[in-house]
Amino acid sequence: MDLKISLGALDWSIFFGVLILTIVSVLFGNYRKNKVNDDEENYIDLILMGRKLTLPLFVATLVATWYGGIFGVSQLAFSTGIYNFITQGVFWYITYLIFAFFMVKNIRESQARTLPDLIGKQFGENSRKIAGWFNLINVIPISYAISVGIFLKVLFGGDLFINTTIGVALVMAYSTYGGFRAVVYSDLIQFFVMVSAVILIAVFSFAQFGGLSYLTTNLPASHFSITGGQKVSSLIVWGIIALSTLVDPNFYQRVLAAKDVKTARNGILVSTVVWVIFDLAMTTGALYARASMPQANAQTAYLEYALNILPVGLRGFALAGILATIISTLDSYIFIGATTLVTDIFDYKKIKNHTRAHHIAVIFIGIFAIVASYLFKGNIIKVWKLFGSLSSSCLLIPVIVGKIFKDKIKDREFTIASVGGASFIIFWTVIDQIKKLPSIDELYLGSFMSLSILSFFIVSKRKA
Repeated sequence: MDLKISLGALDWSIFFGVLILTIVSVLFGNYRKNKVNDDEENYIDLILMGRKLTLPLFVATLVATWYGGIFGVSQLAFSTGIYNFITQGVFWYITYLIFAFFMVKNIRESQARTLPDLIGKQFGENSRKIAGWFNLINVIPISYAISVGIFLKVLFGGDLFINTTIGVALVMAYSTYGGFRAVVYSDLIQFFVMVSAVILIAVFSFAQFGGLSYLTTNLPASHFSITGGQKVSSLIVWGIIALSTLVDPNFYQRVLAAKDVKTARNGILVSTVVWVIFDLAMTTGALYARASMPQANAQTAYLEYALNILPVGLRGFALAGILATIISTLDSYIFIGATTLVTDIFDYKKIKNHTRAHHIAVIFIGIFAIVASYLFKGNIIKVWKLFGSLSSSCLLIPVIVGKIFKDKIKDREFTIASVGGASFIIFWTVIDQIKKLPSIDELYLGSFMSLSILSFFIVSKRKA
């Protein structure tokens, strides 16, 4: 399908109009920044917006940041049906509520700069360093770099790697220019566009094809199964990966940037309602895409379907919405990756100009994401499973166990458990390449090893 032919002048005008509005929001965000002479205050303003994030901006930036892998989500829904809503929706809503009611207060009152900084305050300096490295692994925006590359390739043609490079470079530019405030204000525009776009696609689908009877007639029965024809073990893996929200740096950044505890907690609750609406609309649109275009490429079917179903004008708006969904996450991950490098991995106290160091780090993270996207050859789901497993098993387990057994898990135990879990995953993967081992998800391997190590320490201390 040649998308350039299917778009009219009005579509292109609306599409580029939204992009221009996004650029204006970035400039406005940079204009609004606090101008102080103190380097420390400047840095807090750069990475946390001076801890003055209000409820509307909190909701907009959190919602927009969380849905960058739109091609991965729509691909999953196209291929497996409501399994997507369970694995990419329901599991996560439960985690959001846990985060809001049981974690927000302690996080916001800690006055930490980042998630690893908070872990360092709780467990020790080595734990902070280890958490910084796992944090960095988790936020390198490989899947979102791939997504923006796929989008530009479908829209303009050309090589995936070149399109990925162009897309990431543009996002790097404004992430460097305006700091977290620019990210937040651009997210505000992207929030309204992306949510409106997916709802429009679902509404027009229903209007043209009808309701549930059309879908049940034209879709495989497995698309209405909770497991979607997949193994139950795979369903459980996604449920555990959803818990990685409890150690997601973007959640922590926004909670730490909120003006108070109430803003952060209410912001997550409101965001959850919006996510439910967004997920329902996204899954519905992808189901209609599969029903009407069963032979389409699963990775780009949702985009092609949207341009088929929508009238002139709204096609350009939908395109802008899909792009907004991608870049609103890409910019946040590039930014938080740079923050992790400067604040948690390098010696923060020895850096003289934190703002300049952060700008350099943004460029490094962007380039790394581009190169890694090439190595993964555009496989978004593979990226999610691998890096989600590392983050969940090697960081989530020690954090949760540490909160439950506060007096038993210290700096040494946290460090050994995290490194041990990661080492076991890597060891298993290497051996599997040499001699085929039983098919076990990386998440189970890392979680088992981390939990085993922590259990050993807890039992040993009790005996002592």
